[in-house]
Amino acid sequence: MAQQQTRYVEWFEALGRGDVARVGGKNASLGEMIRSLKREGVRVPDGFATTADAFREYVARNGIAERMQARLQAQASGKASLHETGEAIRRLFLEGEFPSDIAEAIRGAWRELSRRSGLDEVAVAVRSSATAEDLPEASFAGQQETFLNVRGERALMDACRRCYASLFTDRAISYRETRGFDHLQVALSIGVQRMVRADLAGAGVMFSIDTETGFPGAVVISAAWGLGENVVQGAVNPDKYLVFKPLLDKPRLRPILEKSLGEKERKMVYAAGGSGRTRNIDTTRRERESFVLSDDEILQLARWAVVIERHYGRPMDMEWAKDGETGELAIVQARPETVQANADAGAMKVYRLKDKGGQPLVTGAAIGQAIATGTVCVIRSASELALFRPGAILATEITDPDWVPIMKQAAGIITDHGSTTSHAAIVSRELGVPAIVGTRTGTDVLQEGQEITLSCADGDVGHAYAGRLAFEVEDVALDKLPSTRTQMMVNIASPAAAFQWWRLPARGIGLARMEFIISNLIKVHPMALVHPERVEDREAQREIRELTRRYASPADYFVDMLAQGIAKITAPFYPHPVIVRLSDFKTNEYAHLVAGAGFEPHEENPMLGWRGASRYYDDRYREGFALECRALRKVREEIGLDNVIVMVPFCRTPDEADRVLAAMADNGLARGQGGLQVYMMCEIPSNVILAEEFARRFDGFSIGSNDLTQLILGVDRDSGDLAPLFDERSEAVKRAVHEAIVKAHAAGIKIGICGQAPSNYPEFAAFLVEEGIDSISLNPDSFVATVRRVAQVESAGLPQATVV
Repeated sequence: MAQQQTRYVEWFEALGRGDVARVGGKNASLGEMIRSLKREGVRVPDGFATTADAFREYVARNGIAERMQARLQAQASGKASLHETGEAIRRLFLEGEFPSDIAEAIRGAWRELSRRSGLDEVAVAVRSSATAEDLPEASFAGQQETFLNVRGERALMDACRRCYASLFTDRAISYRETRGFDHLQVALSIGVQRMVRADLAGAGVMFSIDTETGFPGAVVISAAWGLGENVVQGAVNPDKYLVFKPLLDKPRLRPILEKSLGEKERKMVYAAGGSGRTRNIDTTRRERESFVLSDDEILQLARWAVVIERHYGRPMDMEWAKDGETGELAIVQARPETVQANADAGAMKVYRLKDKGGQPLVTGAAIGQAIATGTVCVIRSASELALFRPGAILATEITDPDWVPIMKQAAGIITDHGSTTSHAAIVSRELGVPAIVGTRTGTDVLQEGQEITLSCADGDVGHAYAGRLAFEVEDVALDKLPSTRTQMMVNIASPAAAFQWWRLPARGIGLARMEFIISNLIKVHPMALVHPERVEDREAQREIRELTRRYASPADYFVDMLAQGIAKITAPFYPHPVIVRLSDFKTNEYAHLVAGAGFEPHEENPMLGWRGASRYYDDRYREGFALECRALRKVREEIGLDNVIVMVPFCRTPDEADRVLAAMADNGLARGQGGLQVYMMCEIPSNVILAEEFARRFDGFSIGSNDLTQLILGVDRDSGDLAPLFDERSEAVKRAVHEAIVKAHAAGIKIGICGQAPSNYPEFAAFLVEEGIDSISLNPDSFVATVRRVAQVESAGLPQATVV
């Protein structure tokens, strides 16, 4: 019996990644982790696998091969449909009987697993593992079946039989044909694994690479209550956690870049009887409003992801589960990530909408970075798949794996449910089809036959607009860009956009605008969060309660959200410097935030009013500024992104600079402490005239060409009537820039520019290089062209810029 058991059954600890041909990619990977990564703390549930020999023996002794081949030939010749073929072949497997020696080998191993677990009858997960799956070039995600909470020998053997049959689901047949795999050369191994009681806790998916942009420094985790199948299938909108890998090994740091609460409307639990069946039930309000994982658990999973990725030498796609009885986390699957890992890191395809055409019809998580146009085809169930029109944009509630044949014919995909780690998202990426998932209302809002534009070009939020909008595509060969002496940086406002541009060879961010995070993510006036009792508007009160309900105080909400936004902008460019500008809203802009009108004075000319530095030490905003400082401290000291440089905007006098620096120090941001550098925007004529005095107070200047031009020329930059007079290339502006550079260098501090001028005018960039500026920060979409221009100017033998 021992010889037969070795031939038909192998324990996971005896397997490794070289055993794919015997036990399939999934089981080989489980064995590899148990054998090699246990000592590094990665927890994988014990179990065993049936071999490819067992599958082939089952096929041979039940006389399946010849009848199966006949069915496949009938389909190939058009005499039978895909559905008819799959149904007939599955029936052959379901009606077969396990040879006694194979059956006894499986039952004997299950009894031993029960003994190892200290139980009379251990509950197991029964998973399918095809010998052609989980290859580096093809994921085969979700092609075969998994049966959970299987109890007893009879249920076990029935689940094994159903696993064999699942090798020929319609979706698996279609997928293998698309990928060029021979059906008759693929065998199936069954993994029998001790069950993790995720039904009592939660589970999900984890990637060791950002799945949308390919940024290699992030671990992306999705989590929902109950079993993980709802996350994999995209049936719920899960929590999302983003962790920065390079800082995970630093003691005391907690490099969590993002925590987004998902709706998690339902959870999958076991059906009664131990048959391997499951059912969905509604989650409680408390579950919907709570994160599935604690920060410690998020970091533990992320560290495991790094260990697994390092061991396999490539980005990985993993499934995890939390046991509700023991509280322990476990990795239950790991396979190669097959899309971003195979992308060309030296090239970018940049999509841009020429006109966004008004408000989007629906929004959701963006899959990919492309734009597509087409007519909507609403498909609500698998029974309607034949109605899909090739080339249309598919709109559905979820995209089940059975839908792959039509997904690969779609110009784009929009789903009501799902996340960036759902099966629908994985398949869309692999097919190269742009998608927007988790829109909630897509199938209600979008109409059959409606012409729309689907855009995933704006970061991690996708938008669908009415009509066919014009867009352009640029192919950029990043590895062909010349190097420059001048430090070339980028301006980033949106946390979602930062990951989109990580491939640019930029040496940091010259301007990260805090205002975008406040207005788009936080949405509430800072002082209304410090003093919610002063908010009189009932609708504003309700909105504040809704946004801040998970936090100990409304102020904590502001700090946490601002810190996450800054961290997400900063991480893709670590360890290069990222210059974060303190808030520079005007009073009219602050007034438009939730509850903002009650905290802002009315000004006739907000552009020249209470803005920038003048707010930070003022009693009317001092407590709001303290929240900004707390968020920056969290980014630098807790998350660990100490490459953040703080920049003070619109600082009118040296005395004001002293007051701002004192206010920062009072809030734990003392210049020089912990290596903190503080820069000043050089954007007011007084900043140029008194540059020597300002230089004694700051570590660097960054020229804000927009405001500097406005104040030198006396032109309101927001005035349409005066637009022809607003020109940064004016000789007066250029003389001021020249003077600022000369004085900064004489004082021994750095000076760069973050205004629009070098992005808009290549000749202005050339002028800056001629003046010896240290750094130029550009809008990302003008980066490539400007770098080429700067390199040309530098190659003409101009003076070398100060080393930064």
